[in-house]
Amino acid sequence: MEITVQTAEQLRITAEEFELIKQKLGRTPNFTELCAFSAMWSEHCSYKNSIKWLKTLPRDGSKMLVKAGDENAGLMDIGDGYGVVFKIESHNHPSAIEPFQGAATGVGGIHRDIFTMGARPIASLNSLRFGNLKEAKTQHLLSGVVHGIGHYGNCFGVPTVGGEIYFEDCYHTNPLVNAMSVGIIKNGETISATAKGTGNPVMFVGSATGKDGIGGASFASANITKESTEELPAVQVGDPFQEKKLLEACLEVIKTGAVVGMQDMGAAGIICSTSEMSAKGEVGMRIDLDKIPARQKNMKPFELLLSESQERMLMVVSKGREDEVTKIFTKWDLPCSQIGEVTDDGMLRFYMEGKLEAEIPAYELVLGGGAPQYERDYKEPDYLKKINEFDAASIEVPDDLKETAEQIISIPNIASKKWVAVQYDSTVGAANSSTNEPSDACIVLAKGTKKAFAITTDCNSRYVFADPYKGAMIAVAEAARNIVCSGGEPLGVTNCLNFGNPYNPEVYYQFVQAIKGMGEACKKFDTPVTGGNVSFYNQNPDGAVYPTPTIGMVGLLESVKDKMTLNFKEENDLIFLIGKSNNDISSSEYLHKIQGIEFSPAPHFDIDEEFSLQQKVKELIKKKLVESAHDVSEGGLFVALAESAFKNNVGFDVVASDYKIRKDAYWFGESQSRVVVTVKAEKVDEFKKILANHPNEELGFVTSGSVEVDGQDWGNIFFWKEKYDNAIGNLIGFTEAESALGSL
Repeated sequence: MEITVQTAEQLRITAEEFELIKQKLGRTPNFTELCAFSAMWSEHCSYKNSIKWLKTLPRDGSKMLVKAGDENAGLMDIGDGYGVVFKIESHNHPSAIEPFQGAATGVGGIHRDIFTMGARPIASLNSLRFGNLKEAKTQHLLSGVVHGIGHYGNCFGVPTVGGEIYFEDCYHTNPLVNAMSVGIIKNGETISATAKGTGNPVMFVGSATGKDGIGGASFASANITKESTEELPAVQVGDPFQEKKLLEACLEVIKTGAVVGMQDMGAAGIICSTSEMSAKGEVGMRIDLDKIPARQKNMKPFELLLSESQERMLMVVSKGREDEVTKIFTKWDLPCSQIGEVTDDGMLRFYMEGKLEAEIPAYELVLGGGAPQYERDYKEPDYLKKINEFDAASIEVPDDLKETAEQIISIPNIASKKWVAVQYDSTVGAANSSTNEPSDACIVLAKGTKKAFAITTDCNSRYVFADPYKGAMIAVAEAARNIVCSGGEPLGVTNCLNFGNPYNPEVYYQFVQAIKGMGEACKKFDTPVTGGNVSFYNQNPDGAVYPTPTIGMVGLLESVKDKMTLNFKEENDLIFLIGKSNNDISSSEYLHKIQGIEFSPAPHFDIDEEFSLQQKVKELIKKKLVESAHDVSEGGLFVALAESAFKNNVGFDVVASDYKIRKDAYWFGESQSRVVVTVKAEKVDEFKKILANHPNEELGFVTSGSVEVDGQDWGNIFFWKEKYDNAIGNLIGFTEAESALGSL
């Protein structure tokens, strides 16, 4: 077969990259070799359009135990001889084509990133974005994704403890499915994804290889089109029970000391794991492809190299200890075979029945090695002009605030997501400290210690769309705020950067500005970026999705007793707002969904103001001066109050002390750096002493169930709870919702 530039372009390799490959090899590659470059130089694997900017993020910190990007996931010290391992990744394109398997294998893949380092996964979270919930396609995608996440997580035995779901028209064609996993490990027991030791055997362990997932990495590096459904074989198929066995077998074999290095076969399959492990260890490998356990006959060399079949690991073992490893995997009824050995010349050589099929320098394939790195042109998007022209004065303040509040609390982005949460097992493994006590971040026990983790995923993509720099800062700030309001100290960040086509200068502007904003905020909150992933090419026919730099953040509680919940506790507890309400309705759910305004600036945010707020809240919680804490976010102050009241079926009587700002801005605006807390009357003096000059306002008090706002009777808390809980069913019809989404 003659290999030409047309062949390369069919594999999504540009003409310039094809020439570069020939230059690096000193010859024209054969088809198998070209397929290897296609996968490894794809956006998904090489980060060729993002790596230069990613390197500008703060990636060092005193508690980091591995350098960002050096291993499959971030690892941070939590004291007492333990570390926390965590990472978030996307599975957007597969979920758009086959939502159940796309989401399920996203969950499986992120868990493998955790236990391939020797850590046991203890918690899973997600961040999901879909189109208009009234549309049948959105219901189909949502149902499949939720079912896939629940199926894999529940069967695998790791609790799904939290996440977020947003609905915006821009995600209609291209939903976002971001999955996060958190694990715990004893310091010094980690395994590196590095190959070492000439002559050491290279072993394949886990499920047999099939044709599912071939070309998945390059598939994820292109726009979704009408023809994408024809690429269905690019979607992997997962088996959570097989992964559970793989988890236990891997953790058991690590304890033997026989394992030199290990990496999961995720994106790009065997070619990825062999090249990355070899390049990191500055070694090579000889691989016999015909020794790979296969579940389909007559698989071609490129198919074996690029298959993304799930639940597989590549392992380098100390020579002479192969039998120890084999016995453990045999006990767990998992395929295990030696498929090659480590060499000393940096070359990857792949053989099929003794015939050399591909010969490539490992270094030339990988990120940080020979893979190309680009810096794209960017320009400010034209739509920002419309945003800057927004005038809040053109929006009339509604006469009936109660009616407006009823509409807001029923918006899908705000209303109860219980109909999703009930499909996930949040208690399996007994890691979740209490599923019945709501908090701004999920509280998960750090098993083996007396400590606990506070974990969250956050990003309001509408804010990022309005102002990529400020919006990304807000995403980091809100994640930190959620952890602080839950009693934790923020530790570090993993990010999942979802953007449109990087070759579009306006999209690339969003990306660059978001990176800058994220970096600034991470420095301020001392939360280094430990890793993550970039997902470009998230497009609709009308353009890109909202820029969505999802932040996964982990915080630490020295004791689970330090946790703080968001729910109001007792009648007559005093309600305070810490922070300042601003005359700002920009980018709020109220302005967008109720007033129908698409273009408005990001809400008020000042990073120093935010930092000061978080320090105050931390001190108040530490000194046991507040009974509850809940940040003000989507829906504004009224929604924060209502959400705080739902758990214990209590109400609230609140009055704005002085309307110096618009009433709609006061109750429904989303200006940042505000937290609602409750305080016992006898602690108010000490509470105010801690706050000192920090803006705060006494709003009112907790009632037995009545809701009063500015002296007006707004009904009972059950009235609001019914609207909050049943908004989705009321929106699309209960019967329709039941069939599309499962039990409400």
